[in-house]
Amino acid sequence: MTTDGRLAGLGGALVIFLAALALSLGSGRTARAEEEQSVPTESLETEAPSGFVGYIMLNEAEAAALDAEAEQDPWERFNEPMFRFNRGLDRHIIKPVATAWDAVFPDPIQRGMHNAIDNLFVVRRVVNNAFQLKWNRALKEVGRFTINTTIGFAGFVDVAKDGMGIQQSDEDFGQTLGFWGAKTGPYLILPLYPPPLTIRDGVGNVMDALMNPLSYILPWGAKLGILTTDGINERSLNLTTFQRVEESVVDLYSAVRNAYLQRRAAAIRE
Repeated sequence: MTTDGRLAGLGGALVIFLAALALSLGSGRTARAEEEQSVPTESLETEAPSGFVGYIMLNEAEAAALDAEAEQDPWERFNEPMFRFNRGLDRHIIKPVATAWDAVFPDPIQRGMHNAIDNLFVVRRVVNNAFQLKWNRALKEVGRFTINTTIGFAGFVDVAKDGMGIQQSDEDFGQTLGFWGAKTGPYLILPLYPPPLTIRDGVGNVMDALMNPLSYILPWGAKLGILTTDGINERSLNLTTFQRVEESVVDLYSAVRNAYLQRRAAAIRE
């Protein structure tokens, strides 16, 4: 990427950020308060794995308590077929690849790969913690990155967490927009992009991608390869969890949607 291209990308990112921030301030902190009131606090304390698995770790009783969130899904006629398409893609392609991956690489190696890739996203975490005025968490992320990159073999071993008890403070730009009062917008499922979204989180994902240093260092193909590897690796680590959820949940689409909206609301409240 040329210098002019990088500057243009950064300029575009700044424009998007300022527009989003203006929208957030215009909406006011009342939007955040409404979001907090719309989701019950029960069942929010349970920890779940990150990524897509975290959105479906919700039993049907908890999902039923969130039926009111369905009004945030005005595009359900589009979303549900896309959800079935992505699920079919997972069943016929991603799951078999992840199963083979799991047979080749033992769990400690898989977890190390995930740690190393996740360590590269430090800029996103530091910047979003700072945007949310969480200065201690931002500094903690700098410390975690320094420790894990140096004595953690480039992040392969999470020494900061396992050896020093320094937990990750993960924040993204969707949470930042929510912190400043931006409403969630409609729920959305995109083909070939399994994680669910809202319009707010979609804007946040674009901004987070622009904060990724790999975007300005590696060619597009190499970055895509790293993200694909991380996705297959995470799917491999959670084969049993996916299987258990698919077998136990009757309406998987609604469970995924409700769990996602609940967990995002909880993340913004933190």
